[in-house]
Amino acid sequence: MDWQGQKLAEQMMQIMLLAFAVIAFASGYVMASFQMMILIYAGGVVFTTLLTVPNWPFFNRHPLIWLDPSAAEKHPKPQPSANVTQKKKPVKK
Repeated sequence: MDWQGQKLAEQMMQIMLLAFAVIAFASGYVMASFQMMILIYAGGVVFTTLLTVPNWPFFNRHPLIWLDPSAAEKHPKPQPSANVTQKKKPVKK
């Protein structure tokens, strides 16, 4: 799953759980049934999990482009310099 896919999955999860919570509360209130409210919300959680947790193809639309190992050797990592001085905060008396 790429970065945009993770963001999409997170947004879908939040929206769907909120929608199922509102639907479950409204239907439970209208039917005066706490059990029905819990069952509708539990079904929504299961449906949301099945839709957002697996790595579906629509979550992989923006794959990362990795640097070739030969190109990475041309650009070595920066090394910290040995003569770096650290600034000390002045002590107030």
